[in-house]
Amino acid sequence: MPATDQELSFETKVVHVGQDPQQWNSRAVVPPISMATTFQQRGPADHAGFEYSRSGNPTRSCLEELLASLENAKFAMCYASGLAATDNVVHLLETGDHIVAFDDLYGGVGRLFRACAMPKGIEVDFVDARDPQVVAAALKPNTKLVWVETPSNPMMKIVDIAAVSAAVKKGAPQAILAVDNTFMSPCFQNPLQQGADIVIHSITKYINGHSDIVMGCIMTNNLKLHEKLRFLQNAVGAVPSPFDCYMVNRGIKTLALRMQRHHENALKVAKFLETHPLVEKVIHPGLESHPQHLLAKRQCSGFSGMLCFYLKGGLAESRKLLSALKLFTLAESLGAVESLAELPSVMTHASVPAELRARLGISDALIRLSVGIEAVQDLIDDLDQALAASQK
Repeated sequence: MPATDQELSFETKVVHVGQDPQQWNSRAVVPPISMATTFQQRGPADHAGFEYSRSGNPTRSCLEELLASLENAKFAMCYASGLAATDNVVHLLETGDHIVAFDDLYGGVGRLFRACAMPKGIEVDFVDARDPQVVAAALKPNTKLVWVETPSNPMMKIVDIAAVSAAVKKGAPQAILAVDNTFMSPCFQNPLQQGADIVIHSITKYINGHSDIVMGCIMTNNLKLHEKLRFLQNAVGAVPSPFDCYMVNRGIKTLALRMQRHHENALKVAKFLETHPLVEKVIHPGLESHPQHLLAKRQCSGFSGMLCFYLKGGLAESRKLLSALKLFTLAESLGAVESLAELPSVMTHASVPAELRARLGISDALIRLSVGIEAVQDLIDDLDQALAASQK
């Protein structure tokens, strides 16, 4: 190679000058974005920890280390979405295996189980996981996965993680207990400490918290599970971009502050709605009226911005209310700084079979709120005027 850069041709300079990987050893306070798809090796199969960005990336690695620490886990793996993370867990199963799933799940997970897992010969039974004995009765010799959310989406039902874990370990020790912790975030609930084998998050929601990144993650303390999932993360390939990982690293720094504000705002909104004459019922674990309030207090150190309520009326009144909101944005998703409102029956849970929606109580009068970090009185005033508009 020529002795100096000046001796290189222009076409070579634009590719090589200033790009030596060995030069990148700064003391940057913020982890840099490593957009490289491949990494220089010292010799054949002798690399410095990274080979190819699908297999591992420095920006993703620092985020995974951080996420693991937040859930008190040894390992964390990031994926391109929450459903991509869920799909990697399903890839652990084989034809003939059995899943016991909570019947009140995010619609996308239920759709994945019904439309993707079951047609491939994986059995799935949907049960009311609030009762550990119901879970225990559903277990079979071929049960390999038990999947729950707590609180559930959208009905805010609480699963006793420790009790379900004990039931699974006794009745199906070969099964993995997976807990979707998206609604609580690692700030308010840590399922691994209560007996879960793996924890799932849609990072899109509270962990990132700014409605600008789609991502998912899995955390575990089990080395064998980690090795299998890490293999699948690479083999299946649904990994997030370095830029997205950088953005989550940035958003996560205010997680504790945001969650405290979500907690405070949602509880005040729930108490306001509970006294409103146009509201039939409010469902929020922080309310004493919630049937599992004491379990929620024992299992969680706080509550997020999620709640739902039944409006007096039906689809027409719900449409009027949602159209009248000014600060709450009518949109799917949840867990970001701005407040959102939606109608699960025709939006996030439209893919849930109608008969199951009816049994769960996901009616056209059920409104789901993701309460943001705005001034809470402004949010209450917005709901108050929208409730009045729903009856006009």
